[in-house]
Amino acid sequence: MSRTEVPPGTARAVRVAAGDLVRVVDVEGGQVGDVFAFAANGTELTEHHSAAHTRAGIDRLFPAVGESFLTDLRRPILTLAEDTSPGEHDMLIPACDPARYAALGAPGHRSCAANLREALADEGLGFTGPTPQPINVFMRVPVGEDGRLNWLTANSRPGDAVTLRAEMDCVVVVSACPQDLVRISDAGHSPLAIETVHNGGTRS
Repeated sequence: MSRTEVPPGTARAVRVAAGDLVRVVDVEGGQVGDVFAFAANGTELTEHHSAAHTRAGIDRLFPAVGESFLTDLRRPILTLAEDTSPGEHDMLIPACDPARYAALGAPGHRSCAANLREALADEGLGFTGPTPQPINVFMRVPVGEDGRLNWLTANSRPGDAVTLRAEMDCVVVVSACPQDLVRISDAGHSPLAIETVHNGGTRS
């Protein structure tokens, strides 16, 4: 198993093959993570995980264990294989971005949208499209009976993890969300980790 540390407020990218397992670990607990997945098709990425297509495909706001996340071409890219957390995640809220922080009075604040592009660039990969809507692991934004969204603090515990199985060769990016102006993460900023298992063996 290989392990990639994701420092607070930053992102890291890993390349995985079909059948590999990607485990996103909340190291200290209470930390939201934005997960993005792109089909590996060269250095310019196009096809990616789509929250909207996934919701339409599974008839849920978020997949249950055993169900898949779909791409914008409606192909399975990741399957939720295991979840040791309380199981509260989000797929409605977009990645935080510079405009979000400017509106909150914090221009120049780090963001998951910028983190995504930095992490891809570190791997020599380019993505020029709009920021995909992420898989927000450990993020609690339940929908009330009146249809309003409730922004709650993550209740994941130290060591809680979500395990994803790659259904195609892909690039997975995990951002330890830097949002500390809206209390979605318990401690404001803390690290995540990406553990990758290649069919029971090790993959770098």
